[in-house]
Amino acid sequence: MTEAAERVSGTSLLAWRNLSHDRARFVVTLVGVLFAVLLMGVELGLLLGFARTTSGLVDHTTADLWITPAGTTNVDIAGRLDERRRFEAMSVPGVAQVDRLMMQFAFWRKPDGGTESVSMVGFNLANGQGAPWNLVKGSIADLQQDDAVIIDTLYARKLGVTALGQTVEINNRRARVVGFTQGIRTFTQSPYVFTIHRNAQNFTFFRPDETTYLLVKLRPGADVEATRLALQARLGRVDVWRAADFAAQAQRYWLVTTGAGSALLLAALLGLVVGIVIVGQTLYATTVDRLPEYATLRAMGAPNRYLYAVILKQAAISAVFGFAGGMLMVWLVMLASAGSTVAVAMPPGLIGVLALLTAGMCALGALVSIRRVMRIDPTSVFQ
Repeated sequence: MTEAAERVSGTSLLAWRNLSHDRARFVVTLVGVLFAVLLMGVELGLLLGFARTTSGLVDHTTADLWITPAGTTNVDIAGRLDERRRFEAMSVPGVAQVDRLMMQFAFWRKPDGGTESVSMVGFNLANGQGAPWNLVKGSIADLQQDDAVIIDTLYARKLGVTALGQTVEINNRRARVVGFTQGIRTFTQSPYVFTIHRNAQNFTFFRPDETTYLLVKLRPGADVEATRLALQARLGRVDVWRAADFAAQAQRYWLVTTGAGSALLLAALLGLVVGIVIVGQTLYATTVDRLPEYATLRAMGAPNRYLYAVILKQAAISAVFGFAGGMLMVWLVMLASAGSTVAVAMPPGLIGVLALLTAGMCALGALVSIRRVMRIDPTSVFQ
């Protein structure tokens, strides 16, 4: 074994022995890191889950462009567009197809007489733009019936629905549940109710020539930005969005404008601060207990980087064990939230971010101990 390898092995062994010597203190450190990872993971996972929820309808269409009433800030709340806008849009070069999509709040009367607010989504059955996804019961084709609707199982209890075929009222009009989806959440907590465009107009008292959005598919090879600008110029007082931009706008509105995202980020930051404090206190206490040993190493000629390596490796060991335990807890929270209306999202990228935050948190916690070791007088060992 080379001298460098021996040095690395020696610092690792010393770091482990320093931590494991006082097991109670080591457990406190791990619990602190675990709690910080859990808090950061859940809050950031909720933030990402909410972001996906707010733009879910946009993300699950294949439209290249969205035409919305002027001033629309999110997909759940919008005004009305006249049907003639659709024909005007179809006349623009590069446009292959324009579909209508309805989005309007309505009142759902449950079988027991209670009332809930719902978001009616009306789509073109032929092209399927805006159709429900993750269908687990029933058939989208059944929506051709005048009173047919599809809801999500997550909100079935809230809406008083227990089985397919059950009848309710939407804005005092009879409706019948013909299908269930699984996992289509809504940020506003007004569940999405899917039906065909004609039925949505009837349920929400729209005129036959009115809709909420127009979804544009472009011809192969068409320039998206050039077509968007041409549509904006042709249609006048509307907003024309790229699909990705409209999704991002919906996320900004609900998470930034309403302050919901700021609250989640603040809670995640709190977890990070708590972790830094706990790790810093524990490592500092461990370092103070070992000051004579560090002084002896200094007197024997050990370089500063050797001592720093010991402290940083103590932080790294705490980070690894605490991160593993924290992610296990986050995974359990994800399982628990899978069947609820609020989901915790945890893609691989977010796991990587949490790992980096944990490593940085523990490294910052080690700085206090490093500063203390820097001030050790090696001659104190001879006194």
